[in-house]
Amino acid sequence: MTGLPGFAAWGLAGLLVCTALLILRRPVAQLIRLILRSSVGLAALALFSQVGQALGVTLGVNLVNALVLGLLGVPGFGLLLMLQWVLK
Repeated sequence: MTGLPGFAAWGLAGLLVCTALLILRRPVAQLIRLILRSSVGLAALALFSQVGQALGVTLGVNLVNALVLGLLGVPGFGLLLMLQWVLK
């Protein structure tokens, strides 16, 4: 019966992980949603970087701008453009 304490420890650890996932289900889902929206925002910034150079408007393709777009969406894009315009 030397395997029983090891099995009990793994079972308890698995139970704790399942409980933590059930408790943190909504925050983890929101974090995943933010990551997906920010990645789409990063792709939009990269696309706008190519088009914006022809228009004379540039935005940096970085994590902070992507997070602003992930959190605020299209109004965040307008905010970044206005901020760029004010700072120039």
